[in-house]
Amino acid sequence: MRLGIHLPQYGRAASPEAIRSVAMRAEALGVADVWVSDHIVQPADQKYPSPYLYEPLLSLAWAAAATERVGIGTSVLVVPQYHPLQLANSLASLDRMSAGRLTVVAGVGWSEAEFDALGQGFADRGARMDEAIDVMRTVWVDDPATFHGEHYSFDDLRVLPQPDRSIPIWIGGMSRPARRRAATRGDGFQAISTPADELAPVVAELRADRSGDDFVVSYRTGWDPQGMDAAQIRDECQAYAEAGVQHVVSAPWRTNVDDWIRSMELLVDIVEPEP
Repeated sequence: MRLGIHLPQYGRAASPEAIRSVAMRAEALGVADVWVSDHIVQPADQKYPSPYLYEPLLSLAWAAAATERVGIGTSVLVVPQYHPLQLANSLASLDRMSAGRLTVVAGVGWSEAEFDALGQGFADRGARMDEAIDVMRTVWVDDPATFHGEHYSFDDLRVLPQPDRSIPIWIGGMSRPARRRAATRGDGFQAISTPADELAPVVAELRADRSGDDFVVSYRTGWDPQGMDAAQIRDECQAYAEAGVQHVVSAPWRTNVDDWIRSMELLVDIVEPEP
C-alpha cells in the first residue's frame, strides 16, 4: 500500500508555512504524495468543509517548490467549475514546474449551491466534466488543437506549455457514473467513505474493465493515530489492501502543524507504506 497525506491547506492548521513544512516532512518520511482539496466558494450556511481553504493548485506549487521527489495531487478537483482550457494550461504548467509529479483526482462536485454561486449548471456537470477531460487531453498532445463537443468547441488553438508526459487523471467518487467515468476515461479511481467489503466488488468490476493496464485504485480516509487506535488502522489498511486498493490518502484531524506532522509520522510507522 502506498500512502499519501493531505496537506494542512484548510481549517485552523492551514498556513503557507504549515503546507511547506508538512510537504517537506512527508518527503523525508518517504510518503508517496501530498494532496489538497478544492472548493472555490462556500455558501455561509454550508457547514462542510472548512471555508478557510488555500487555492489548491497554488498550494501544490508552493509544496512542490519546497520539495524534490514527493508526488503532488488534487483530491478532488471539481473540474466542471473551471473552463477546461484554463485548467489544461494550469495543470500542464504545474506538472512541468514540479518535474512531472502531478496526479489529478477529478470529480463532479456535490454542492449545488456552489455551482449556483458560480453561475454554472449543476445538472449537466457530469457531461461537462467528460468533455473537459477530453479537451485537456487533446490540447496536451495536439498543437494547434481542434475540438468540437456539445459544451466546448474550438479550432486551431495553442495551449502551451504542454506536459512532458500524460498527466494521470483519476476519477473520484462512488456513484455509478463516477465508476463508469473511471473505467472509460480515467487512469485511476479514488473512493471515499466506503467500507472495504463494499469497495471490493467495485474494485473487481473496475479491474475487469481495465485489466492489463496501470489503472490505480486509491481510497481517501481519515486515519489519524492521535485520535484512533493503531490496531484499527492496521486492520483497515489490511482490509483495503485485500479489497484491491493500492493507494490511500489520509487527512489528519489536527488543528496545528506540529500535531499534523506527528500524526503523519505515527501513521507511517503503523502502515509501513510501500515506497
